[in-house]
Amino acid sequence: MKVLFLLFLIVPLVEIYFLIQIGSVIGSPMTILLVVLTALIGVSLVRAQGVITINRIRKRLDSRTVPGLEIMEGFALFLAGALLLTPGFVTDAVGFICLTPSLRRWIIFRLFHAVSISNSEDVRNQTGQTSRDSRVIDGEYREID
Repeated sequence: MKVLFLLFLIVPLVEIYFLIQIGSVIGSPMTILLVVLTALIGVSLVRAQGVITINRIRKRLDSRTVPGLEIMEGFALFLAGALLLTPGFVTDAVGFICLTPSLRRWIIFRLFHAVSISNSEDVRNQTGQTSRDSRVIDGEYREID
């Protein structure tokens, strides 16, 4: 919760700083035009890549496989669209990173890897066993006639 609060505090301050700095170099009208232009370009790219991702999800579902990567890419595209519509240059940069397919997939795989390591460490810490042994569930049973 503290991280979210810090993000909502720091990101706008960083955006305002960069808007002022860039505005002092290229002028206010050009800065506003650049912010609007990045939003328009970003939205059109998100729309195009979204259609491609939806088609890939449909193909995976038709072949009866789970479209896990495609769903995560869809979420990344949603995040990219939100960031690109937010006025500012830092959020635009992060949004365009999410729009680049190779970078987007790299980030998704890094997140999957981090989550899987975190989950296996949680299992080890709770049970005192390795993650391979965590598949065994101890329990008691009784027969009911």
